[in-house]
Amino acid sequence: MPFRKEVVSIANETRELLRSLERQGFTVEKTKKNHYKVFKDNRLVATLPCTPSDWRSLRNCVSVLKRAGYRP
Repeated sequence: MPFRKEVVSIANETRELLRSLERQGFTVEKTKKNHYKVFKDNRLVATLPCTPSDWRSLRNCVSVLKRAGYRP
């Protein structure tokens, strides 16, 4: 039987991540080009795509956010 990965909507994961960031004191702004800029203490921490094309991109963004103080 082939390996099957659980399918979860990437857009939903992004939405959940943004909510979690705001609860932890990060500021999130949506740009005109459909990206999200994440700020901590008025400093740009990361830029997230609204609809990432690669499943690893969200994991990579979380790694950057962890270095800025985000706790999943």
